[in-house]
Amino acid sequence: MSLSSETIRKSPTKLTYNEYVLFPYDGKRHEIIDGRHYMNAAPVPRHQAVSRHIQFQLYEQIEMKSLGQVINSPIDLQLSDVDVVQPDLVVVLATNRIITQTRISGVPDLVIEILSPSNRKHDTELKRRLYEQFAVPEYWIVDPDECIVVRYRRNETGTFGEPTHFKDVITFAGIPGGVTIDLTRVW
Repeated sequence: MSLSSETIRKSPTKLTYNEYVLFPYDGKRHEIIDGRHYMNAAPVPRHQAVSRHIQFQLYEQIEMKSLGQVINSPIDLQLSDVDVVQPDLVVVLATNRIITQTRISGVPDLVIEILSPSNRKHDTELKRRLYEQFAVPEYWIVDPDECIVVRYRRNETGTFGEPTHFKDVITFAGIPGGVTIDLTRVW
């Protein structure tokens, strides 16, 4: 059984993970944030190429050294019963045991979203607030059009500090010694 798009739109209550798993597989990216349904078109080829180049560098430095896993979309990231999203890339370090048979259930160590024309405001505002609310330690917003990565890190007050912009190299410091991504190999 799956939910029709008409049923999803008219739902008077917050949708939960139980309803989310009934969404039809239609090639689009479905998410629920605070129980509201959001849908975006499938990513464009440029978006996927940027994702692949970042994922490859993360994979070499994290997975190949058995430090954790780098997972690309589509993957369900369940932050609560009413918050289920599909980030473009997720890093879950080996000490963070939140990967289940069906999804990632909990807060990952790094979340990466890659902007597309259809999701710019969704990723820069709504999902940034969501990741901050759930204390994601580090959030990267990748802008392929501007060839820039905006990094948010959780600070001592538990919120994201001021964003930092990177064009050439960015480092994920969640691992001792850090993981460096050469952005000139991404664009």
